[in-house]
Amino acid sequence: MTDTAHRASDTAIEAAMRRALEIAARGPAVGENPQVGCVLLDARGEQVAEGWHRGTGTPHAEVDALSRVVDSSGLTAVVTLEPCNHTGRTGPCADALIAAGVARVVYAVADPGELAGGGAERLREAGVEVTHGVLADEAEDLLHPWLTSVRFGRPFVTVKWASTLDGRAAAADGTSQWITGAAARQRVHEQRAAHDAIAVGTGTVLADDPSLTARGDGGELLPHQPVPVVFGERPVPADARLRQHPAGLLELGHRDLDRALDELHGRGIRRLYVEGGPTLASAFIQAGLVDEYLVYLAPLLLGGPKTAIDSLGIETMRDARALRIHRIETLGDDLLVVARPAKEA
Repeated sequence: MTDTAHRASDTAIEAAMRRALEIAARGPAVGENPQVGCVLLDARGEQVAEGWHRGTGTPHAEVDALSRVVDSSGLTAVVTLEPCNHTGRTGPCADALIAAGVARVVYAVADPGELAGGGAERLREAGVEVTHGVLADEAEDLLHPWLTSVRFGRPFVTVKWASTLDGRAAAADGTSQWITGAAARQRVHEQRAAHDAIAVGTGTVLADDPSLTARGDGGELLPHQPVPVVFGERPVPADARLRQHPAGLLELGHRDLDRALDELHGRGIRRLYVEGGPTLASAFIQAGLVDEYLVYLAPLLLGGPKTAIDSLGIETMRDARALRIHRIETLGDDLLVVARPAKEA
């Protein structure tokens, strides 16, 4: 163990955790694994190495950082997430830290997973000093989608729509392209690429024949493409553009939301982007299955019946679904309002 008189200060620990959060964000937001960063400090609080998780099958952040030093005995490991305690495609990070002789581990948030959790206790049993909760709010925000998926055992559900300021998604004659401008539409493509799958209903497929790809400013395909998932019983037409999607196509053949989320989770899908029409979006909202709302607002007024969301079965104000604004972005002339359920915000 490092002598308590010669150890990284609280200021150095917090600075290291901020750096760990910064590099954690370099990892992929999609897939079954979380974004994790690790910074190694010596007894003076100076950084000697850092590492982050680059995706499924690659070394975890702790192992990546440890691989960059010759002698890690007596160091402090500052990690954004509690080191894992299970063997998957890689070994337990808790054991790797113990074997490396790390004297102290500081982490931001606990791993809620039944398999991966318990790393802190394993470390303590081996005589490693463990501290938790440093910059926990910042880490919770970074890992919010992944933590939500683990805690509920289903994909993190994002519902997106675009509307005029008076809540209309289309004009009375049904025309809807384009409500928002180019900057907002490009932001949608970026958000698609940050999810494992993108969901639409069969009604949207038949009416709009969407491609649901994620593309860059020049129209090129982005490196990650979300798997298109179609809710509903009607088959996707043989000539639909979705059948040429680079990530394939998943037709559920039903509209049972709980069953669908269970099936998608079993396929390794942890982030689901619901984009396909007011019927599907409203069904998710009414079922209480939405974790985040992305609402694009254009400075237009249309009036009429084509609202962005269908009836939610709410008859009185006291039953209204309470949300909290998480952030607001300005995209050209449009606004993006990011909101979450009030109880989880």
